[in-house]
This record gives sequence, structure tokens and C-alpha cells, in this order.
Amino acid sequence: MGAPALICLGATLMLGLPFRVFGLQLPEPVFPMICVFSWAVIRPSILSPVAILGLGLVLDLLWGTPFGFWGLSMLTGYGLTLAMRPVMTGQSRMMMWAWYAGVCAVTLTAGYLFAMLAFHHPPNIVGVIWQLLATSLLYPFAHRLIDRFDDADVRFR
Repeated sequence: MGAPALICLGATLMLGLPFRVFGLQLPEPVFPMICVFSWAVIRPSILSPVAILGLGLVLDLLWGTPFGFWGLSMLTGYGLTLAMRPVMTGQSRMMMWAWYAGVCAVTLTAGYLFAMLAFHHPPNIVGVIWQLLATSLLYPFAHRLIDRFDDADVRFR
């Protein structure tokens, strides 16, 4: 659990650097969504929500959101993935990618709603959509993490 979480945090910190290419800032996908989805698909554990909350707190510090904002948003996606885990059994790679994108959409929608409550105005919807697109494109990394633990994968039961 530790290595994927640290890799996701490292990638988040690298893309969080104030670096611009042709005047445009690099996208800021939610890298910990790889862990959120994979850990729920591979094997539910008592440590996963704690690690997700920790990852969320680091995102809160990095992006300047209130403490618990990203942790709560990602735990929403984790809970959805746990609830839908039996339905994911036996699905193809493309269908799992669709599930991953759906979980990302629910997580970012929860974050959008929490931001409206916290800041009393809605975030930029175009920015949220771009972040959803960038995060959804990270599924190959989640698939690789799931495949490393194929003996515990629900797709093979």
C-alpha cells in the first residue's frame, strides 16, 4: 500500500510545480484516484480508508483546500467502488476504464459540491471537467496496479 501511495504523491507534487509550457499550466489530475479505485477493486481493507484520508490531507495542503476536503471526496469514490465491486466482476479492460471514469466523475462531483458549501460559490466547471478528463486518462496505471494483484482481483472470481 505504501509504494503506490508514495508514487501518487510524488507525481502530484511534480505536476503541482509552477511550470508552464507555452504559457499553459500543466494539468493537475488527482493521482491518488489510482489508489482509491485499485484498492477497492483488489481487496477491501481497513487500512485503505485511512491511507486515502492521508492522501487527501496531502492534497488539501498542496492545493489549499480545507482539511478533509479531498479525503472526503475520495472516500466517496472509494465507497462507490466498494458498493459496485460485485458488478465489476468479469468486466473487460475497457469496461473497467468506464467504471474508473465514472468513479472519478462521482468523486469530482462530490468535490464540486463540497467546494460550493465551503467557499459559497461554485468552482470553474471547465477546470473541473479538464481535471476529470486528465484523471480519467490515468486508468492504465490503475489497471497495472490491479494486475499486479490478480489473485485478489474480483474480475477472476
